[in-house]
Amino acid sequence: MDTEILARLQFAFTIAFHYIYPPLSIGLGVILVMMEGMYLKTKNSLFEQMTKFWVKVFALTFAIGVATGIVMEFEFGTNWAAYSRFVGDVFGSALAAEGIFAFFLESGFLALLVFGWDKVKPRTHFIATIMVSLGSMFSAVWIVVANSWQQTPAGFHIVDHDLGVRAEITDFWAMVFNPSSVDRLLHVLSGAWLAGAFLVISVSAFYILKKRHLDFAKSSLRIALLLALFASLFQLFTGHQSAVGVSQNQPAKLAAMEAHFDSSSAANLYLFGWVDEKNKEVKLGVSIPGLLSYLVYGDVTKPILGLNSFPKDEKPPVNIVFQAYHLMVAIGFFLIAVSMMGVFLWWRGKLFNHKWLLWVFVFSVLGPQIANQVGWITAEVGRQPWIVYGLLKTSDALSKSVTAEQITFSLILFAVIYLFLFVLFIYLLNEKIQHGPEEPETIGSEYETKKFLFEGKKG
Repeated sequence: MDTEILARLQFAFTIAFHYIYPPLSIGLGVILVMMEGMYLKTKNSLFEQMTKFWVKVFALTFAIGVATGIVMEFEFGTNWAAYSRFVGDVFGSALAAEGIFAFFLESGFLALLVFGWDKVKPRTHFIATIMVSLGSMFSAVWIVVANSWQQTPAGFHIVDHDLGVRAEITDFWAMVFNPSSVDRLLHVLSGAWLAGAFLVISVSAFYILKKRHLDFAKSSLRIALLLALFASLFQLFTGHQSAVGVSQNQPAKLAAMEAHFDSSSAANLYLFGWVDEKNKEVKLGVSIPGLLSYLVYGDVTKPILGLNSFPKDEKPPVNIVFQAYHLMVAIGFFLIAVSMMGVFLWWRGKLFNHKWLLWVFVFSVLGPQIANQVGWITAEVGRQPWIVYGLLKTSDALSKSVTAEQITFSLILFAVIYLFLFVLFIYLLNEKIQHGPEEPETIGSEYETKKFLFEGKKG
């Protein structure tokens, strides 16, 4: 393989592995706020028990996420020096804001969240939980802003330097609120909420099937289902808004997402199929005529710009974008269906009577993770051949001094280390799940102590 392909593979591998963990942290952060808020409102020690258990899982995902994310920043310098030089002013501002407003907020209150249960007042601890949750979401804000600027650059001008041209910010807020940042941020956050919610749903359903920690599991499942239903429906809305934005700002990407080649015709919406890029057709495809045109313009007959309108060297790979996008959409509708079914059966009082659904819940934890991964593949591969859309091509962004052999060696090394970290994560997560939550009477809360003393006197 040549240097460019290897460098892209290495970055894709590191970011895909890293992106397992931040969505879990963001989603679990919201779950923790919901659970601890219920504890403060009701003084029911069961909610305290739930919060303490999921705090441990949150801390584990946060630690692995930090460890796996650092590598990408070094890759910018080692493999993508020309790119770093071009976007340094823009990314420097966004990543500095992420460090100041997000990472310090999250990590600063994390110790209080994990170790402060008996050290501070309950309301103070709840504030720490909120700050950690907000910090995790603020981190996503600035990362998505930086990435969205690559998709739809705004608020900058091009400056000539001795080492070449670079983009410099002229309007910070125009850079932050570039044409795609808000839609993409909301879509990313809803995917993260789903990742956290379905992790809780999965573990809770597992406990119910094994008849362990039933009160804990049933309450955890109900809370997570509420978040899952909201997030899945919200993700449908944000996904539509994001796709409309893509049609306006990155028409080649939209054309690749639906394998639309002919600019003179209305665009069909495919349910599935296989793209024959050579013959410019979708084989074994099932589509709804004109639906993509309707979703974008409100008119089933209005043409949408097709791939035939773009120069050959400015077209993204079609089949991989098509398959990734349709897999993401399919999983999204599956998660909506599962969430709605769970809430409906809960309302009917029959949620825990269907073992088949509980088993679906157990394995549904994979859904948001796969959807998040293929969503990023759609966004990043669909942007090709541009690394900064319309300004800098990926082939021009490479470091001049790095060699294919060096990248190959570091890729193998990272693969070994990341495999070890993943095995460690699964092992520790399984240990926490197998151990389960501490029983309410061993937690030692003031509420349980008073309850014990009262019932003791009564007996």
